[in-house]
Amino acid sequence: MNKFKKSTLSISFFMILTSFVHANDINIDSSYTAKAHKIAELEKNAPSDPLKNAYFGETHMHTSYSLDAYIGGNRMTPSDSYRFAKGEEMMINGQKHTISRPLDFCAVTDHSEYIGEMYTAMNAQAKGYDQEVLKELRSLSSYQEQIKWFIKYVISVNRGDAPPQHTDFFTGVESINSAWKVNIDAINEHYIPGVFTTIPAFEWSGAPKGGNLHRNVFFRDMVLPERPVGYAEYNREEGLWGWMAEQEKKGSRLFAIPHNSNASKGMMFNQNDSTGKPIDLEYVQTRNHFERLIEMMQVKGNSEVHRKFWPADEFADFENADSLAKFSKREIKKENFVRAGIIKGLKYVDTLGVNPYQYGFNGGTDNHNGLAADVYEDNYIGSHGAADKTPELRRTGQVPEWLDAIDQSIGAITGVWAEKNTRTALWDAMYNRETFVTSGPRILVRFFAGEQLSKHPKNVKKMVEEGYQKGVPMGQTIVGLKKSPTFTVWAQKDVDQANLDRIQIIKGWVDKAGESHEKIINVAWSDKRPIDNNGNLPKVGNTVDLKTAQYTNEIGSPMLMGSFTDTQFDATRPALYYARVIQIPTPRWSTYDAVKNNLPLLDRVPATIQERAWSSPIWFIPSI
Repeated sequence: MNKFKKSTLSISFFMILTSFVHANDINIDSSYTAKAHKIAELEKNAPSDPLKNAYFGETHMHTSYSLDAYIGGNRMTPSDSYRFAKGEEMMINGQKHTISRPLDFCAVTDHSEYIGEMYTAMNAQAKGYDQEVLKELRSLSSYQEQIKWFIKYVISVNRGDAPPQHTDFFTGVESINSAWKVNIDAINEHYIPGVFTTIPAFEWSGAPKGGNLHRNVFFRDMVLPERPVGYAEYNREEGLWGWMAEQEKKGSRLFAIPHNSNASKGMMFNQNDSTGKPIDLEYVQTRNHFERLIEMMQVKGNSEVHRKFWPADEFADFENADSLAKFSKREIKKENFVRAGIIKGLKYVDTLGVNPYQYGFNGGTDNHNGLAADVYEDNYIGSHGAADKTPELRRTGQVPEWLDAIDQSIGAITGVWAEKNTRTALWDAMYNRETFVTSGPRILVRFFAGEQLSKHPKNVKKMVEEGYQKGVPMGQTIVGLKKSPTFTVWAQKDVDQANLDRIQIIKGWVDKAGESHEKIINVAWSDKRPIDNNGNLPKVGNTVDLKTAQYTNEIGSPMLMGSFTDTQFDATRPALYYARVIQIPTPRWSTYDAVKNNLPLLDRVPATIQERAWSSPIWFIPSI
């Protein structure tokens, strides 16, 4: 079995920059050298904590360099999006908009498909700028014209059986290189180690037969390729991994994050590879190496579970985005969801010795307005430009060929436990899967497992110290335990948001016959509610006033802590555990929209929701 080892690679920013510019035949002048030394010094001196801090950021969003975003009216550049992430006010859909609190980090993940075409369309000095079709693109003003264009140049060529081809107005790879440089320049411009981190990234948007297999690719440092690759170059994930392996040989460190598995048409966690053959050892080893996290949630819904397939899970009805099934011949299937996928991965530990679906969790927005982590229910202005920019469109419209606008969530945000806020520290923590995701609020959650952990933690600092010394944190694997593990978990509310209802631990395992099982355990909860003999709790209550879209924190708790010892633990069988933190009920964005605009509430979507956070799993593997 290949055991995961934390990266120990350490390269100074100057060495990285030198390698990058030499690889691209660019001369290094004194300003580059001076900046490299300054950045290296800032990275070295950035505030650090061996017990780690939580840093919140965006891992999935689009600027005007994504064709579908541009068509919808997005004119934000990568630099603009980083400015928004840092707290600057921007003009979006004709109105000024800011994020409530600046982010700690951000990655712009523009579609690599058509990024060169977008550079040509937006830059007057670019070769081909004056083509008639681009003049038409720049002149689009009505929603109907935009949708027609989107279907013609994106949908019709990017969701069929064959890989897409570049458009007729593509002028060559030089345009892709130029667009990539715009992104890199913004990354360098806005990186402030210890304060705000920019992470090089792009989206590979594979969609064979309309099934969503998209991946966001993240780089550890500035050893970057000359250009990103798209679905036209590699139309399935194996091809993308092969390209990533080539980049590793050239000195890059990178991983990919699959997203939006709820729309994957059963292909995200398929037992077969792209050729239809059962996945083999090489496949699972490659996937485990290059894919460290999976996106739990974004504006196109929650991919953890669905109420249809998890009726015993009382919280499985959260942002299910049912209207995904109305488009591209999709079907809501159990095998599309993350919980089913990660438990399925345990079967391969038995058969191949490696888990292809050993995913930590992250969250993003997929915001196509260029707005990083715009995840506040009470300040939602849509996420897809002209498709949902008004209250009426959000109630009655559609995100073209995706879902009904009313079914959109506001997206999610990623939390990373890292020693410092620098590019390498954050990337390493993400690679190590020490991440969690929330549905918007900046809830904090810590999760540890080990044989020797205290069963009744009282102090969070001591719990964390003990967790690192005697156990493992979220995202890691325990091998060969001799007795039942104890799990310690702590959660704290967003200081500006609602109290917490409870903390749960979800256990998944595979029995000797290869059958999957799962169990939900209530570990800590608010308001001294009695728990019954089956482990069930009464509901926390609901303080939301639907007429005013207001709530109070008279119920719930600002902080919860607890432990769980698995008395049904089987040391011979692989298993996984992750924590889920549930908030008390608060108004959904659609309720805020209705109240602000004096409109009736809609019956089709819930008026209130219970926001939440998920830790990355901890895995147990028997001794081999």
